[in-house]
Amino acid sequence: MTHLLVAGKLHPTGVARLEALKSDGIKVTYLEEINEPSVAKHIATADALVIRTQPLTAATIALAERLKVVSRHGVGYDAVDVAALNARGIPLAIVSDVNSVSVAEQAMMQLLAGAKQAIRADRAVRDLSKWGWRNQLEQREISGRNLLIIGYGRAGQKLARMATGFDMTVRAYDPYLQSQGWPDGPVDPVETLSEGLAWADCLSLHVPRGEKPLLDAAAFDQMKPGMIIANTARGGVLCETALAAALSDGRVHAAGLDVFDIEPPTGDMALANHDNAILSPHIAGLTEEASERMALSCVDNAMDALNGTLDPTLIVNKDALK
Repeated sequence: MTHLLVAGKLHPTGVARLEALKSDGIKVTYLEEINEPSVAKHIATADALVIRTQPLTAATIALAERLKVVSRHGVGYDAVDVAALNARGIPLAIVSDVNSVSVAEQAMMQLLAGAKQAIRADRAVRDLSKWGWRNQLEQREISGRNLLIIGYGRAGQKLARMATGFDMTVRAYDPYLQSQGWPDGPVDPVETLSEGLAWADCLSLHVPRGEKPLLDAAAFDQMKPGMIIANTARGGVLCETALAAALSDGRVHAAGLDVFDIEPPTGDMALANHDNAILSPHIAGLTEEASERMALSCVDNAMDALNGTLDPTLIVNKDALK
């Protein structure tokens, strides 16, 4: 009997899909908790594994005697030991374009909330002794501003369309796309990150985490004073210490962060003390609509892989197929 192991709570529509699979004779083990030990208890007999954000290490993969596919409930896979999957010939699938609209909307919200200093405005009403803050004119318009999008994939391209609706001038930095062929449309690339940082009034990050921050202290020094930053990408893409310093001295007007170096953040995170930082708990892609699409997609990917019908563009470790 085919065994599908699902580790992590799914949208009710996804749970209904699991029930339908049971009716078709598929064994389904559904674990709502998100931790690796819970996966390890059941993985020996699993033919397919659906996971959310929990780690999947080589030690757990070694227990998987029958595993033929790992399907991510999302697009990131930082916590998965891809090399261990490759060694076993196990493909790792991600969902298709299910949450780029949600992510782009979150980034647009961060830019707007930062420009308007939403937290300070809110506090000026909740604490009426701060009502006079309004006359400091810290709130700004984004219309007519230059927006640099770093990472011009699906979410970045959707954000560009939203931003042009606010009369922003948009350019993007994406060396991979520049080497592969820039997509048609009104958004032009910048040749270097330094060029883009010197040009931009606002920027939004949509790139994976690297070995070191893309925006380090030196990068903040290249920005125009009063930059507005949105980060819905990954923690570690920018240096949180350098950002905190730039928020304090005015080099950065405001920043919106949905992702952090450590999640959940520790109590001594410097950014928590800045009321010109709009913080959210890694929710950019977790709208009701996106969660439903993601739940269906990750389950379908797992079953399609077992049936030999999985879209190969959704497999991120092509080396596993060699």
